[in-house]
Amino acid sequence: MSDHTHRLAQASPLTIKGNALELNTASTEQLQQWEQSLAADYDAIKSQKLNLDLTRGKPSTEQLALADALDGILAGNYITTDGVDTRNYGGLDGITEARAIGAQMLKTPIENVMAGGNSSLTLMHQAMSIAHFFGLEGPDSAWSKEGKVKFICPVPGYDRHFSVCQHLGIDMVTVPMTSTGPDMDEVERLVKNDSSIKGMWCVPKYSNPTGVVYSDETVTRIAGLGKIAADNFRVFWDNAYGIHDLSDNPVELASIYDACATAGTENSVLQFASTSKITHAGAGVAFFAASAVNLTGMKKSLSFMTIGPDKVNQLRHARLFAAEGSLLEHMSKHAAIIKPRFASVLAHLEEAFGGNDLGRWESADGGYFISFDARAGLAAEIVKLAGEAGVKLTPAGATFPYGSDPLDSNIRIAPTVPSVEQVDAAMKVFICCVKLASVRQALAVR
Repeated sequence: MSDHTHRLAQASPLTIKGNALELNTASTEQLQQWEQSLAADYDAIKSQKLNLDLTRGKPSTEQLALADALDGILAGNYITTDGVDTRNYGGLDGITEARAIGAQMLKTPIENVMAGGNSSLTLMHQAMSIAHFFGLEGPDSAWSKEGKVKFICPVPGYDRHFSVCQHLGIDMVTVPMTSTGPDMDEVERLVKNDSSIKGMWCVPKYSNPTGVVYSDETVTRIAGLGKIAADNFRVFWDNAYGIHDLSDNPVELASIYDACATAGTENSVLQFASTSKITHAGAGVAFFAASAVNLTGMKKSLSFMTIGPDKVNQLRHARLFAAEGSLLEHMSKHAAIIKPRFASVLAHLEEAFGGNDLGRWESADGGYFISFDARAGLAAEIVKLAGEAGVKLTPAGATFPYGSDPLDSNIRIAPTVPSVEQVDAAMKVFICCVKLASVRQALAVR
């Protein structure tokens, strides 16, 4: 089955201590026996007093150490190749060497790229705030002048994207994710019929949390939204995991820049990326790529906030990747660290749920997450049980706007921070919690 499609269980038995577990056909007595057995297993786990964390997609200590050469790498030479003294003020666009890194990551010409501070989330918040209150194409283009503002949010998706909208009072409209990206029929219908929709969130490669890579057709159709949406509509293209490949032959993401150039919709897309999961998470470099019109609007407002980014840090990054040979060589070291953690999660899920309907999941060729769907109505209970057993998970509902998953089924698993052994231990707890919650739910409806 494809790595980018749901692994939905189908009608074969799950074994617990030699007993075949089929919830849909089991007798009440069988369910009670399974509940007692699983509850005993769960109590034994709780007695271990574990303290494991699968909540956020952060780099592990091993990954962070890959960039420790940043410390001292400038060796007193703070001057860029074009003569800029990075210690001084100025340079709102960032230094040329850093912008070249962003251009490579986003498949965009360097003249369309700004290099900023460590956080792409900051740039996204700034871009949305500027578009909302001031307008990227002048005051008349400000979203807030038109009353209610809405944003399309593919779900499940990234909780911090939703938080930005909520912070700015922007309503969120959900569309389902498919194996090729957002449901574009629904997206196109929405933007055609509702001019209050001013944008759309996208994580186009190894989407958070599903791991989906947008198909070429999806990229082309997203580029085409600028022809049918409101004039001040903007796609926020957060390509956070664009080079975070785990496969030796990763799926390529089509260039949204090229697609927009072909469609004549260059102003409709804002691109973002960063090195925050590539070097030191708290000291990376973030990138913003856009058309000349959008860059002008962004920089006009940014000029009131800052005189320029941390150019010293930008130069450190350029020198680091040059010394290592290439950015992609650096990423291959990340992949070697992350692969065993993903493999552990997927092996546990396959063994426990590969032949039953207790769960479905999506495995990715990269990124930082694995998306798991329990039976409807169980995500919050599973997260609660796991937490009480010493395994922290992302809160149920976090992958939906306002923290509300209508099916209460989706759970995001983030396995990068713990060691492989800790991931293995955490997944044993997770599996027990899913089984226990599922059996108890089946009993409750008898």
